Amino acid sequence: MARRRISEDKTQQGSPAWMATYGDMVTLLLCFFVLLFSFSEIDVQKFEAIIQSFQGSLGILDAGRSIEPSQYISDGLNDELTTKQLEELEDFRKLQERLQQFLRERELDADILVSLETRGLVLRFQDNVLFDPGRAEIKGTFTEILLNIAEFLDEAEYQNKSVKIEGHTDTVPVGLNSKHETNWELSVARAANVVRFLIEDVGLEPTRFSAAGYGEYHPVAPNDTVENRAKNRRVDIVILKSELNISTP
Repeated sequence: MARRRISEDKTQQGSPAWMATYGDMVTLLLCFFVLLFSFSEIDVQKFEAIIQSFQGSLGILDAGRSIEPSQYISDGLNDELTTKQLEELEDFRKLQERLQQFLRERELDADILVSLETRGLVLRFQDNVLFDPGRAEIKGTFTEILLNIAEFLDEAEYQNKSVKIEGHTDTVPVGLNSKHETNWELSVARAANVVRFLIEDVGLEPTRFSAAGYGEYHPVAPNDTVENRAKNRRVDIVILKSELNISTP
């Protein structure tokens, strides 16, 4: 009797019979999808356009809007729009090279940085270039630099681009000699004065421009050293990509 029980236990060892059929089915499905994938062709440009549209709609662009118009999600699938985006990107790269050359010739490339970001082309002015400590009035000696920058902004390729001016500070409270009570007010005043100069003194189209002050809350470096705090005290001129234009009705 004991020998018979051992024999029955041996026959029950291993996986159930249905597992073999199930495993074969999963293997066949895997082969089927691998075959489909091998026949497919990924459009990289279209994929990037889809990702960019989702980034905008979810509000995860750098300092971007919380909601993007829904039309961009469908437009991102359009080959014509993708081509325009690539052309715009190439225009931005060319402008970046020209601006960098312009700044190198004037030995300003250490104080004014040019970078290409998700939202567009960014010109980053360290605060000592345009302003005295704690003040928002543009230095007279550097108005010529802004005039030259304005010439680039007024070129035909960029006349339809919106421009956002952003003021930033470090964490050090404003001094007693400043007429601005907080870093918020100082950052807003600096951005507004740059916008006013480009509109009123240069004559650029007002509907292209917007101003924002972020105080100390959008740092590019930790506020733990003198050098890092100097990096955070800045004014950014952002030439926005076409999908972020503010002047479109």
